Amino acid sequence: MKHLILAAACALSLAACSDPEAERQAQQAAEAAVQAQKEAKADEVARQYDTAVAAKDWERARMHGGSLLDIYKGTAAAARIEPGFADVKAQSDQARNLRRMQGLWQYNQIPVGTKGTQRSASIYGKQRVDVDGSGPKPVQLVFRDHPQWKQHAYLVLQAGDFRCPGGCRVQVSVDGGKPRAMAAWRPDTDEAIAMFITDHAALWKLARQAQAISIEFPVKAGGTRTVVFETGGVDASQMPWK
Repeated sequence: MKHLILAAACALSLAACSDPEAERQAQQAAEAAVQAQKEAKADEVARQYDTAVAAKDWERARMHGGSLLDIYKGTAAAARIEPGFADVKAQSDQARNLRRMQGLWQYNQIPVGTKGTQRSASIYGKQRVDVDGSGPKPVQLVFRDHPQWKQHAYLVLQAGDFRCPGGCRVQVSVDGGKPRAMAAWRPDTDEAIAMFITDHAALWKLARQAQAISIEFPVKAGGTRTVVFETGGVDASQMPWK
């Protein structure tokens, strides 16, 4: 009897395995189960993506969106976010660049006895400049607010010197635009190789509004040199200037 039951079971199994329609339906059911699981996971990632977009956390949104379009490609969630993902990537690039430019600035607050606090915001040029043949060196732009010496903006060299006897002019360009002349002067001191921009307030305003400003200045070795400062990440609240 047992042999008969076993034989019948084997026969039924063979019949099912030899039925193409049954095999197709079984395969479709398995694929549907896998796709449903994939869709569920994609929906979870999509919720994180939507939350990041709503918060304008573009770099996190880019990470989740990239995951959707890569790992969960073919899901409804991936299809939904794909049309707007190029804009998210562009916003992410801008956010990353802004963070980079913010890191270029240095801010200091130093007590000056009982007179108050000296505040400064400084940034180095994008490229080093050779001003005297000794090789490229950093050029620094400093904005300073001193309780006694008041407000100033000036360039600082590491070597060489400016050519500015009795005053001179520098050429300032904003984001690659047309240059404008600004008066400058070199103080009679050897404490630092510095040249002051007379209209410090105008230069500060340009620095706050621009992504980058370039300053062309005369040097003692002859001719002029130009340096670009990527000012777009400045924190204007660090200085008590408008």
